[in-house]
Amino acid sequence: MKKKSLVVVESPTKAKTIGKILGDNFTIVSSMGHIIDLPLKKLGVDIENGFEAEYVTIPGRQKVLAALKKEAKGKEAIYIATDPDREGEAIGWQLKQRVFKKGDNVLRVTFYEITPAAVKEAFTHARDFDINMIEAQVGRRILDRVVGYFLSPLLWKKIARGLSAGRVQSVALRLIIEREREIQKFISKEYWEVEAELLKGESKFSAKLDKKNNVKVEINNNIEAENICNDLKDEEFKVSEVKVSQKKRYPSPPFITSTMQQEAFNKLRFSANKTMSVAQGLYEGIDIGQDNPVGLITYMRTDSPRVAPEAISEVRDYIAMNFGKEHLPEKPNYYKVKKSAQEAHEAIRPTFISRHPESLKDFLTPDQIKLYTLIYNRFVASQMKPAIYKVTSLSIEAGEYQFSASGSTLSFAGFTAAYNDNTEDDEQDKDKPVKNAVPLLSKGDILELLKLLPSQHFTKPLGRYSDSSLIKALEEDGIGRPSTYAPIIYTLIMRDYVRRVKGYFNPTELGFKVCDLLVEYFPKILDIGFTALMEEELDEVEEGRLDKLKVLQAFYEPFKASLDFAQANVKKEIITTDQFCDKCGKPLIVKWGRRGKFLSCSDFPTCKNSKSITSGVKCPQEGCGGELIERRSKRGFFYGCSNFPKCRFVSRTLPQDKE
Repeated sequence: MKKKSLVVVESPTKAKTIGKILGDNFTIVSSMGHIIDLPLKKLGVDIENGFEAEYVTIPGRQKVLAALKKEAKGKEAIYIATDPDREGEAIGWQLKQRVFKKGDNVLRVTFYEITPAAVKEAFTHARDFDINMIEAQVGRRILDRVVGYFLSPLLWKKIARGLSAGRVQSVALRLIIEREREIQKFISKEYWEVEAELLKGESKFSAKLDKKNNVKVEINNNIEAENICNDLKDEEFKVSEVKVSQKKRYPSPPFITSTMQQEAFNKLRFSANKTMSVAQGLYEGIDIGQDNPVGLITYMRTDSPRVAPEAISEVRDYIAMNFGKEHLPEKPNYYKVKKSAQEAHEAIRPTFISRHPESLKDFLTPDQIKLYTLIYNRFVASQMKPAIYKVTSLSIEAGEYQFSASGSTLSFAGFTAAYNDNTEDDEQDKDKPVKNAVPLLSKGDILELLKLLPSQHFTKPLGRYSDSSLIKALEEDGIGRPSTYAPIIYTLIMRDYVRRVKGYFNPTELGFKVCDLLVEYFPKILDIGFTALMEEELDEVEEGRLDKLKVLQAFYEPFKASLDFAQANVKKEIITTDQFCDKCGKPLIVKWGRRGKFLSCSDFPTCKNSKSITSGVKCPQEGCGGELIERRSKRGFFYGCSNFPKCRFVSRTLPQDKE
C-alpha cells in the first residue's frame, strides 16, 4: 500500500478545500497560523551576536505541535502549503526546522488560487524553501520586536503602563496626527460664486462666472457678489467660443490588496480588516453545492496587477460573448508593475470567470457577495476598451465678464458597461448625460438669461483619513506592504490611539501624547522616508541583493543612540486635577489604563483608590441621577451609567444632556 503524504496549511477551511482536490493519498492538517515565534516576555534577539533570534513554541500551541509531529510519522513526504508570501514561507520554514525530523522529506508548495488545476500543478513543482524570503521576514520580525521591546517601557515611564509602540504603525499614527493638526490650524475663508442659468431654444443649462476682463474673478463676500449680479442683469450673454472634444477614460487595473481595501471602503464602507477577513474566506474556499468547497478568488495579499495568460484568455472570451466584440481591445490590457511588487503574485481576480456573482448568491453571505461582485466586475472591466465621452465646452461673454460651461455625454460605454470605478456613489449613470448637459451651440449665439445665482462657500481643510485614504497614503509613501495595511489600522484602534468615527480616524488624546513623545525622542524612527527606505532594503534582502545583518545594523545604531538619550531624559508626565481622594484626601491625578482614562490617587500604590471620569452628561433613565461614563469592551467604546449595576443604561453615542 502506497504511503500517504502530509500537507500542512494554516486554516481548517483551506485544509478542507485542498483535501477535496488532492484526494485520499494525502492527509491535510492545519497549523492554525504560527506555532513558533519570538518569546513573549523577553527580547528574544541576541543583538551582540548578529541579531540571532530565539524562537520558542507559542504558549497554548503545544497540542497543535504534538499533533503535527504525530501526523508526520511514516509519511512519504511532507508538503508545506502555507500562504505564498513571506509570512507563509516563514511559518513553513519554522515547522521544517523545529517540528519535523531532519530526515523528513519536507518540501514547499505555493499556489495563488485554490483550484484543482492550480493546486495539482503546484504539487508537481514542489521546491525547497526560499532562504532570501525567510531572511526578509525574519529581518522585519526582529526590527519590529526591537522597536516594540525598547520603546514600550518608555511609554510606560512617560504616560501609562500597558502602552506599546510599533515600527510601522507609529509612522501611520504620525500621518493621522499631522493631518489632525492641519485641520485644527486651518482657518476657513469665505468665498462666493456666481452662476447664470441660461436658455437657448428649449435647452436650459448653467454657466459659471470665471473672469472679468480676462482676469480670474475672486468674490469675497455677498456685497461683491450682489454688485456683480447688478452689473450683469442687463448684459447680453453671447457665445464667444465652442470646443467639442473626445475624452477617453481608461479602465483601472484589477485589484491588488491596497486598491481592493480602498474600493471596498469607498463603495461598501468595509474597514480594511473586514475586507481582508471576507476576502480570506473567498480565497480559502466556499461550499457552492456539488462543487464544494472551492476557492473563488486568487490570493488576496498581493501588490502585483499581473494576470495569468489563461485567465486573460478566459475573460476576453467572456467579454466578447456578453458585451460584444466592440468592447474588446485588439490586444489584452497590461498594467505597470511597481518596482517593489512581487511579480510572481497575481492580481486579485475570480478563479473562474464562469462563476458569475448572480450564480453564487445562494451560497455566499451578503458581505461575501458584495466583495466578490466588486472583484469580479473590476477584473472584467480591466480587460475592456476605454469609455469615450463627447465633451462640449463653451466660453460666454457678458459685457466685461466671461462665463464658462462644460458638460459631457457618454458616446461609448467601454469598460463602464461592466464596472464604474467612480467613488461618488456612481453618480454618473452610463446611459445618461453627465449633469449640466451643455447644448451644442455656435459661436455668436445669443442666450437668454433666466436668473443669476450667487452662492456662498467656505474653504475646507483636508479631510481626516479613512481606511481608504490612509492605505493610499501609506502605499504612496512606501510604508508597509500588502499584508500589513489592515493590521496597522487594527492595532492603532485597539490601542485607542485613534477611533473610527463615521468611517474616519480621529486621534485620541492618548494618540497625540504617544506620537509627540516618539517624534521628540525618535525622529528618525518616525521619519516617513527612513521607514520607507527600511522597507525597500528588506525587499532587497528578499531579492538576495542585500545582507539582512547590514540592514539590522544600519537601523539599530541610530536607534540605540536615540534610546539611550530618551532613557536618560524622559520623565513621568503627571496630569493634576482639582479633585481629591475620598479615602485619603490626597489629590487625584489622570491616568490611562486598558479601559481608557481614569482618576487615580496620587499616593498610589499606598492608596489604590480610583474612579472613572464622567462625561458630565446625565443618564437619560428616568429617576436615575447618575452620569454617563465612557467604557470599553471588546466591541469598542460605549457609554454606561455611573450607577451600574443598579442602572444598566448603555449607548454607543453620548446623548444630549436634557438639563
